[in-house]
Amino acid sequence: MKPKIRNFSIIAHIDHGKTTLTDRFLELTKTVDSRQMRERYLDSHPIARQRGVTIKLAPVRMIYNCDNSSYIFNLIDTPGHIDFNYEVSRSLVACEGAVLLVDASQGIQAQTLANFRLAKKLDLNIIPVINKIDLDSAQPEKTAADLKVLGFDQQEIIFASAKTGKNIEQILKAVVNRFPPPSGDCQKPLRALVFDSFYHSHKGVVVYLKIVDGRLDFHQARQQGLKFLASGQKFEPQEIGYLAPGMKATDQLLAGEVGYLATGFKDAVLCQVGDTLSLNQAVEVKPLPGYQEPKPVVFFDFYPTDNKDFPELKDALEQLKLNDFALSFDPTGSPALGKGFHIGFLGVFHALITQERLEKDFDLSIIITSPSVEYQLVLKDGTVKRINNALQLPDKKQIKGIKEPWTKISIFTPEKYLGGVFKLCQDRRGKFVNQSYYGDFVNLEYQAPLIELIGGFYDDLKSVSSGFASLDYQIIGFRSFDSALLEVFINRQKIDALSLIIDREKGERIASQIAKKLKQVVPRQLFEVPIQVVLNGKIIARETIKAYRKDVTAKLYGGDQTRKDKLLKKQKAGKKRMKQVGQLTLPQEAFTVVLEAK
Repeated sequence: MKPKIRNFSIIAHIDHGKTTLTDRFLELTKTVDSRQMRERYLDSHPIARQRGVTIKLAPVRMIYNCDNSSYIFNLIDTPGHIDFNYEVSRSLVACEGAVLLVDASQGIQAQTLANFRLAKKLDLNIIPVINKIDLDSAQPEKTAADLKVLGFDQQEIIFASAKTGKNIEQILKAVVNRFPPPSGDCQKPLRALVFDSFYHSHKGVVVYLKIVDGRLDFHQARQQGLKFLASGQKFEPQEIGYLAPGMKATDQLLAGEVGYLATGFKDAVLCQVGDTLSLNQAVEVKPLPGYQEPKPVVFFDFYPTDNKDFPELKDALEQLKLNDFALSFDPTGSPALGKGFHIGFLGVFHALITQERLEKDFDLSIIITSPSVEYQLVLKDGTVKRINNALQLPDKKQIKGIKEPWTKISIFTPEKYLGGVFKLCQDRRGKFVNQSYYGDFVNLEYQAPLIELIGGFYDDLKSVSSGFASLDYQIIGFRSFDSALLEVFINRQKIDALSLIIDREKGERIASQIAKKLKQVVPRQLFEVPIQVVLNGKIIARETIKAYRKDVTAKLYGGDQTRKDKLLKKQKAGKKRMKQVGQLTLPQEAFTVVLEAK
């Protein structure tokens, strides 16, 4: 007999209480023993717990008893940060319903709208929930009025507090009554959709999957074998089971159920997310619609502070790649910085999370360069070439034109901050498209170059809106622009990692800002250090760092060697994140100042 199943996700803007609501579900369904329960239970990685943001989807099975019936709830927890939106889309494809969570004090935000539209596009049933009604600043009725603009009726909306547990049971009952069961047929040939994967040291690559049709029987699969339809890879499973929330082995998974499969593979490339799993049989099985592969949009170069750590950095990135298939990297090199890796990310936050993991999980000290995006070069011979680094530019005589990626951005802001947001978008080459009102809030639609968004745009948006505005964006294509090549010379040595492709109109201003900021962050030396910023081969800005001798023990007198050693040790620790460039020390800050140049 097919079990009663409900597959759903919780979707929300970041910090609207999604993970706390998940914790209450785990408690109420007794999935996790109260003695073992901790805050942010499904966020297993220390960085996710420390930052208070989910960075990886996580499925969990819960058993909920309602009206004398027992239901299997498969909740697929999703990230809330914009950089991990691809994880949200993968989660929703494996679901029949979504709980749309909105903060009662903040109301609808940019990602609220983005996630709502994504769920509607996938034809999912949606339960609107207004969370945090316990806060003194909560405005539940106003938030409900804004939700009605999205087409919800008053009686559909549930008012709750994930923190106090108020009306959480009402949400669980709504999941039973408002979400349909999965439509799969247990009698059909096996078809299962792979929606995520991770690497297990003993079980190899483990995939998360939803059984769309048929059944995955462990003993049958061992005898007959399994195969991935897209890759053609054939294998025998090591283990199947479900997440509750730990891995619980079982003999079979039926149509509609969500679980895991241990493949035994040591290479994640052999089982791609979005592939269809079936039995190794003669019966022809139609593959399920897959996913669009996540495409990196921002690129950084990562260098070990000490070049002897390059092999360790390579091993660490390969390990991270097993659990983060959106990560892509290739070897690179710089005369100033030695050997490193050119790495593609889904956004700046994705890059910072990766840097933290390399430093905390693998004890590496990393220098990261300024970000870049992918450009399209139109050459004079008619060919189009893609590059994502200024160093990849050919001789300018070969170039007919350069195109940069553009985005469609949605900014959700209180009406009183419109002036500051308009000016910010205009300064970042934004093109106004439309605006719509949701009570006292306005949703602005703009089109803008991607490079303008990754250079501190989010921080500036928070600044001009007193922290209230939110942002969502998607890439819409490439457009031509009047480009210029910016290069930086420190102590008469070109620092390749600081080379940039920029908008020519902003060239002189950016060059001047970079020169002044580098003067502030590059340590003074025993010799004079010139800083030169060159635009299309012409020196546009210059600053000079005057020479001096720094002696950290100079203020001491007498023969107290212990105090001297203490100061020298502190000085040594301060140099940990510095890399020798010629005869001068170049700190990490030197590679991030261009983010502040506008």
